[in-house]
Amino acid sequence: MSPGPEGQADPGVLRAALPAPPAILAEVFSADRLDLVLAYADLLATDGVVRGLIGPRETPRLWERHLINCGLLAAALPADATVADVGSGAGLPGLVLAIARPDVQVTLIEPLLRRTTFLEEAVERLGLDNVTVIRGRADAVHGVATYDVVTARAVAALDKLATWCMPLVAPDGALLAMKGTSAAGEVAEAEAVTRRLGCAPAVVEELGAELAADGAVEPIRIVRLSWADPARVSLPLRGQRGSRGSRGGSTRRKRRKS
Repeated sequence: MSPGPEGQADPGVLRAALPAPPAILAEVFSADRLDLVLAYADLLATDGVVRGLIGPRETPRLWERHLINCGLLAAALPADATVADVGSGAGLPGLVLAIARPDVQVTLIEPLLRRTTFLEEAVERLGLDNVTVIRGRADAVHGVATYDVVTARAVAALDKLATWCMPLVAPDGALLAMKGTSAAGEVAEAEAVTRRLGCAPAVVEELGAELAADGAVEPIRIVRLSWADPARVSLPLRGQRGSRGSRGGSTRRKRRKS
């Protein structure tokens, strides 16, 4: 890998490792959003690698393993939903969802400064007006806002994830946790925790099966967790102004370096 200015890798060399976008990309993202997907892929393959947000070995499989994989989740979002992506990292799946679904309002929750700095810069460069970045852990938002959908990918096992994320889920909302082949096993292991939290039995759903016939993409598995009795859920600030991610101003902010 050739060095660039100040010893950094040459962006041209990094881009060369990114394969051409596959044809199936147009079946996952609408035509008017493809330019944004391509621009985000370029950011991940260059700045994302240089700044350590993704490994260089991930670049050749960026389309299928990451962007298409996360893009399939967009179909599970209700119209005009408020979405919180916990442990957003480089923006997977949160930024992908914001690109694919301009009707939804996405809050990216990430504790590490170097990652939130990248996310804020990506939001600005991509011109996304439906994204808010919060630097902090999920529990920093407990009692501040709830969301129609909370997402998480490669963050933690389901028992921990439910504990961190369910306080962010609105009474009629859901946690959509992206999982692989371990989904059923994690559901079984987390059952006592999710029951204690007041969740309905978890449901494992498969998305993208209709696109997998030719082997160009693999379906994804998500674990859906919702409240067993929404009418009995008592959440902090419920019903107060600013208690829903898109209904008030309490979470529509960006935290900058101090």
